[in-house]
Amino acid sequence: MRIAVGGIHTECSTYSPVLMQAQDFHVLRGAELLSHEHFGFLGAFPQVRIAPLLHARAVPGGPVSRATYEAFKAEFLDLLRAALPCDGVYLAMHGAMKVEGMFDAEGDWISAVRDLVGPEMVIATSYDLHGNVSARVTDQIDIFAAYRTAPHIDTPETMTAAFAMLLRALETGTRSGVVRVPVPLLLPGERSSTEDEPARSLYAALPGLEGPQVWRTDLMIGYVWADEPRATACAMVTGTDLAACTRAALRIGADFWTARDRFRFGPVTGPLEEMLDIAARATTAPVILADSGDNPTGGGVGDRADVLAALIARGWQDALIAGITDLPALEACFQAGPGASLTLRIGGSLDPAGDTVETRAQVIRLVPGTAPAEREAVVRIGGITLVLAARRRPYHNLSDFARLGLDPRAVGLLVVKSGYLSPELAPIANPNLMALSEGVVSQDIARLENLHRPPGTLPFEARADFTPEAEPSARFRG
Repeated sequence: MRIAVGGIHTECSTYSPVLMQAQDFHVLRGAELLSHEHFGFLGAFPQVRIAPLLHARAVPGGPVSRATYEAFKAEFLDLLRAALPCDGVYLAMHGAMKVEGMFDAEGDWISAVRDLVGPEMVIATSYDLHGNVSARVTDQIDIFAAYRTAPHIDTPETMTAAFAMLLRALETGTRSGVVRVPVPLLLPGERSSTEDEPARSLYAALPGLEGPQVWRTDLMIGYVWADEPRATACAMVTGTDLAACTRAALRIGADFWTARDRFRFGPVTGPLEEMLDIAARATTAPVILADSGDNPTGGGVGDRADVLAALIARGWQDALIAGITDLPALEACFQAGPGASLTLRIGGSLDPAGDTVETRAQVIRLVPGTAPAEREAVVRIGGITLVLAARRRPYHNLSDFARLGLDPRAVGLLVVKSGYLSPELAPIANPNLMALSEGVVSQDIARLENLHRPPGTLPFEARADFTPEAEPSARFRG
């Protein structure tokens, strides 16, 4: 049995003015894909011959440039064409990619794959639960699986589940289909973490709806910072019996709608100055403050200096900010060298709308990385230690700090550009605070420009009632 594997994976805020280009993606081709940790789950299926194609993955950001997307798609299709004949295709996707001048980029990609392989080929895909699933995507696939945790700690399990269903369909000769139930509600991930109620219970209930004819049940929160017609939450159910899958999907959709008023932020949350007041009174450490509006893992630009400016204004001591993307400031540090003091203009290097700070700083450490785009600098501004990065990236793992000679557990205040904290930072937060800061992934959802989302979607329009309706895929209808 031979399965083609690949895809494209990123999340794009339509409010960001910064286009993603080819250099923003980490691209795996051929054997590179097989040896990468993201596809380590394939080792559990030694009976399958894998045809590794291309997988492009980027830190979430702004829309992908049209030229970049078209180049990746053309290369992927060429590789797929050369790999045929195959028995099936597995696509590892995200579901919230925005391409310049295009709605529903995943629908375009997956439709192109279906057009190439024909109507009989089994196609399976996996998504982030913050993806937006269109009817167009549903009609092109046979199998669907999405993460059930946020923060996402079940990525390997999700990819394994999608791949295992693909093999099940091929080995048994069973034809599966997908049922989608859109729900007119969009929530930020920070108000729907599966570590908190009601999301915890909603997701815990999903496996109980599965059975011999219902292979997989999923609840898609959707991606709220995409102003697109497909932007909505939905239930997604994969199986072999239309009636059984429909019942499960309707139940998931109805339960999610019923719980709509119970979603809350997990950490203590409020305006930046209010959160800093709490941090200043704290007698425990480290206080971890999430700069939510500029969170690069949610699509934020990552170059705003709002929090830095606020800390400088307060004369803050013993703070670590990780980090701010600012290539010009970073290059100035490398030119000056370790130990040098210099005046830096920090912030707004990618999005001119972002706040900037001009200040004196001392270069503490320079980290050249493995390539120019991986360079980082550690500088000190009074009692504040700041990490500068050459390109957009998060600092969510302890290894991100160890590489820089920093210990986030040893500071009074740690500021990270994040929404809910990562699984490695959350346990050390004492306490965990989230600032409702400015940026292209602002948590003030109702104020976002809303031109293209489906009419009647909460919280953009008031709505009191909703009756879920099932949309079977073309595979079921046919």
